[in-house]
Amino acid sequence: MKFMKLGSRPDTFFTTEAVRSVSSEISSDLIVQVKGSRYLLHKFPLLSKCLRLQRLCVEKTSQHEIVELQDFPCGIEDFELCAKFCYGITITLSAHNIVSVRCAAEYLQMTEDVEKGNLICKLQVFLNSCVLSGWRDSIVTLQSTKAFPLWSEELGITSTCIEAIASKVLAHPLKMNLSHSYSRRGGRDDISCNGSQSLRHNKPLSKDWWAEDLAELSIDLYWRTMIAIKSGGKVAASLIGDALRIYASRWLPNISKHANLEKNKHSDSDSIGKYRLLLESIISLLPTERGAASCSFLLKLLKAANILKASSSSKMELATRVGLQLEDATVGDLLIPCVSKTSDTIYDVDIIITILEQFMLQGQSPPTSPPRMKEDFVRRRSRSAENIDLEFQESRRSSSASHSSKLKVAKLVDGYLQEIASEEKLPLSKFIFIAEAIPEFARLDHDDLYRAIDIYLKGHPGLNKNERKRLCRMLDCKKLSMKVCMHAAQNELLPLRVVVQVLFFEQARATMSGGHITELPSHIKVLLANHDDISKTSASFKMTPADDQWSASGKLSTLKMKLAENEDLDENYVDGNGTSSRIKASCIFPSRPKRMFSKLWSSNRSVASEKN
Repeated sequence: MKFMKLGSRPDTFFTTEAVRSVSSEISSDLIVQVKGSRYLLHKFPLLSKCLRLQRLCVEKTSQHEIVELQDFPCGIEDFELCAKFCYGITITLSAHNIVSVRCAAEYLQMTEDVEKGNLICKLQVFLNSCVLSGWRDSIVTLQSTKAFPLWSEELGITSTCIEAIASKVLAHPLKMNLSHSYSRRGGRDDISCNGSQSLRHNKPLSKDWWAEDLAELSIDLYWRTMIAIKSGGKVAASLIGDALRIYASRWLPNISKHANLEKNKHSDSDSIGKYRLLLESIISLLPTERGAASCSFLLKLLKAANILKASSSSKMELATRVGLQLEDATVGDLLIPCVSKTSDTIYDVDIIITILEQFMLQGQSPPTSPPRMKEDFVRRRSRSAENIDLEFQESRRSSSASHSSKLKVAKLVDGYLQEIASEEKLPLSKFIFIAEAIPEFARLDHDDLYRAIDIYLKGHPGLNKNERKRLCRMLDCKKLSMKVCMHAAQNELLPLRVVVQVLFFEQARATMSGGHITELPSHIKVLLANHDDISKTSASFKMTPADDQWSASGKLSTLKMKLAENEDLDENYVDGNGTSSRIKASCIFPSRPKRMFSKLWSSNRSVASEKN
């Protein structure tokens, strides 16, 4: 810490009955009232350097009348330092008190016009030549301006400090004077501008050596400083992102305690508003480059934005940024708490839908049509959100989502669906929309999707038959592993059509590998109970290595008939793509091996001939 001593006389100020006086052979002839404190001083030393006191004394009619400094901007200790300077008493100045003493001297008008070598001139020289040349001193000085914002702005101290700090960040670390830097980590660096100097440690610096020191600043000063650093164009975007992460981790801790905003007392509203301002300021400082801030950090900001009820434009900007690098997220990152009064879900599903849309928009031109309406929820886009989209259009087109990133996001989405599927208030439409937001090719297997569907079915027992069919329609049985197929074949919550498809593909798989199939599920047995003997049906589904055919072919046709009755199948129905259900039904059978199908049809003919 750099310091400067002015004056050479010893301190002769003393206190008597709450009155500060100066020990002198000459009786005092000036009474000054400052902040409730009274000083018995002398006119000659003070009036010769303080123009304001000169003018106030001229206005007094009585010699012993008290001069009141009602609007004095600083504390009594700062007035006393100015008074001691007038008496030639030794005073010590440093980065901690230079701002307050500078404001006090300005108030007292201790300028060069009154006397050469006055206090303001000496303070200004010390500030520019010593204090602002050091890194740590510059930060301490900037922090002290917070106590005198108007005076510091008018005198240019705040802007000067910010410029000095920004220039040091932009400069090469080896070319700058790091006064008191890293003092919190065990170093010392006390330097006197009068000549004495202690040892300075030369510790190697990392690229983001400045981030932790700047994290001590209040958000308004930090914002202005970061703007100055970013405008220099010499600091990498990743370093800016790391600095913002360090600042957020310091000033936004345990933000979840404010989740229930309605339960907070009115006394906490100011605190919440302060946190919200801080958060939105951090968001506004995020670099536009993709990957400048980690996906995990962006999602943490998004969680805080939800809890603090930040502006929709801030949340939209975060969602857009997350969408550009969604493959780096984890399932836990996506579990964003929902605090909206219009939604009963635990997690905010709508913001995840927005993130997925932004992810899929990479490499595409911006949409020209108005936003789509998704059944029971609508997302409105504000003008600020549209401006954010324009800002990210170029980044989105130049960083289209790769095939591998879509594979990662598909696994991520299926894991997320498993986490939210048990929510009782989660609408089926939103669950399906999230699942279908990922292209089909991105899911190499449907095991995780099946688990999510199974959890949703268990958590929503009130689903009707059509809703269950709609939910399971996106499941591809061909992409299920053997273990999952075994579970699905016994799952009574699944529509019968899905169970039959699983059985068909599993039987084909077992036939090709020479294996055998276990008994039919109990609910399939019940379906066939009125048609034939259950034990014979179960036995007919068993296969041995010596019998390379489906001995249950007759029962399969019966099962299909029963399924048509229970599922209201219409083989003449044609869907929107012009494909009949008869063709779709034929597509669920595997194409190989041909020998298996020839034996299946031959066995059907033999059964028909026996009946005739």
